[in-house]
Amino acid sequence: MKKVQKPKYHRVLLKLSGEALGGKNGIGICPSFLQEMARQIAEVRRMGVQVVVVVGGGNIYRGAAGAGQGIERATGDYMGMLGTIINALALQDALEKLACPTRVQSAIAMSQIAEPFIRRRAVRHLEKGRVVIFGGGTGNPYFFTDTAAALRANEIGAEVILKATKVDGIYDSDPKKNPKAKRFAEISYLDALQKRLKVMDSTAFSLCMDNKMPIIVFDFFKPHNLRRAVSGEKVGTLVTG
Repeated sequence: MKKVQKPKYHRVLLKLSGEALGGKNGIGICPSFLQEMARQIAEVRRMGVQVVVVVGGGNIYRGAAGAGQGIERATGDYMGMLGTIINALALQDALEKLACPTRVQSAIAMSQIAEPFIRRRAVRHLEKGRVVIFGGGTGNPYFFTDTAAALRANEIGAEVILKATKVDGIYDSDPKKNPKAKRFAEISYLDALQKRLKVMDSTAFSLCMDNKMPIIVFDFFKPHNLRRAVSGEKVGTLVTG
C-alpha cells in the first residue's frame, strides 16, 4: 500500500511570477505552463494544504519598464496591477477546470470579476478548502508583487512563502553564466542581504525578516516539486533566521 505523504505546512503562500505564466518566452499566457501550475496547486490542496497564491504581471506589463519609456511610474504600476488580475483570472479558470474551488481577491476594487481583499473573508475561504488568488498587488504603486506576497503571507497567517522560479534555489552567482555557481541549501536573511542575493525585492525581504517568515525558493516546473516542498523535503533553498 502506497504511503501517503503528510504535509509539513498546512497554510502556505505560493508566489508566482508573471513570467512563469508566459512559458519559455515569459510573454503572454502559455496554456501548457498554466495547466501545469494548476495541476501542482490542485495536488497539494488534495493533501489538505490551504493554499494562497499571489501572481505577478510581468508577462503583460511592468510599470518600472514603462517608466523608462516615458509612461509616468504610478500610471505604469497601476497598469501592471491590472495585468496581475488577468493572470489571476486565468489561473482561477485552470484550477476550476480541475474541480478545485477558488476565489480571486483584488487589492483594487473591481466587484464584477473579483472580491475585494478582506483578510477575514480570505481566511474563511481557506478554511472551507478554497484556493485564494490575490491579484492587484498591494493596490499601491511603487511596490512589487513580492511585497504583496510578504504582506499577505503575514496577514493571513501563512507558515511559509514558496517562491516559484525556474531554477532550483538560490546561487552565489548566476548559474546560467557561471557553471561553478554554488547553490545554497539554506541561508539566513542576513547572509542573503549581505551577499546581495536576489531573493525578493528589499521591501518584501525586510518584511519577511522582521516577522520571521521563512521563504523557500524552488524550481516550480519540476513535476511534483510543490508537493515535495509542502511535505518538508529538501527542495530548493530555505531562507530563515
